Amino acid sequence: MYAHHGNPGRQGRRRLRLGRGIGREFALKLAAEGAHVVVNDLDKEPAEETVADIVAAGGRAVACAGSVTEEGFAERFVNTAIDSFGGLDIIVNNAGYTWDTVIQKMTDEQWDAILDVHLKAPFRILRAAQPFIKANPTSYHRKVVNVSSVSGVFGNPGQANYSSAKAGVIGLTKTLAKEWGRYKVNVNGVAFGFILTRMTEATAADEAFVEIEGRKLKVGVSPQIMEAVERTHPFGRPGTPGEAAGAVYMLCTPEADYVSGQVINVDGASR
Repeated sequence: MYAHHGNPGRQGRRRLRLGRGIGREFALKLAAEGAHVVVNDLDKEPAEETVADIVAAGGRAVACAGSVTEEGFAERFVNTAIDSFGGLDIIVNNAGYTWDTVIQKMTDEQWDAILDVHLKAPFRILRAAQPFIKANPTSYHRKVVNVSSVSGVFGNPGQANYSSAKAGVIGLTKTLAKEWGRYKVNVNGVAFGFILTRMTEATAADEAFVEIEGRKLKVGVSPQIMEAVERTHPFGRPGTPGEAAGAVYMLCTPEADYVSGQVINVDGASR
């Protein structure tokens, strides 16, 4: 996701990414605050729907559909932002999914797929963005927000691949904060807890699946897990996509200009 600042205030920002779920909320929130947005989704239709909603609300957005793991995607994505809006000032790395099992049953394919989408793809996008950022200094601070997870902070059974990838995102965030401070870029992360999306909705059926890059993957949680969350969570509920978007937006504001290298747990104090 990309956005661009026309000035150092909240209005006139351009470039972002995300087509549905939490990502859609990021795009809508930042567009509502003046961002010009590049929306990415694996599928063309959700990306274009989010673009249409932003435009209908008076904003500016374009779609850049495709898998973030494809060779050449990072460069295409960065160039879409620059060609469409003339700049690149906010990057939000959010794309991903889960493919869970215990380690003794986890295949190399499972491991590689999750590391590729959650860790290699953000690395490639940030690497592709660096030449433009270096060559085009600004009087204001640019922002990067990388999406991690509390699974990457605390670990989670059945998620050796996902937890490792999200822990790697934290390391990438802290390193880039040190490398890019000289360019006036703030690099931070958010580690989400249980956020209610189509991937985490409670379902009593065993056949709740999505197809991602030719793989049929189970999604959702059992009603028993949802009941346990409601019973034990300090707020008595999961977080909402809007609340997740608020945390990302907060790190993109000028008020966060001296905050960098931080990863905020967005989990309602559930851990």
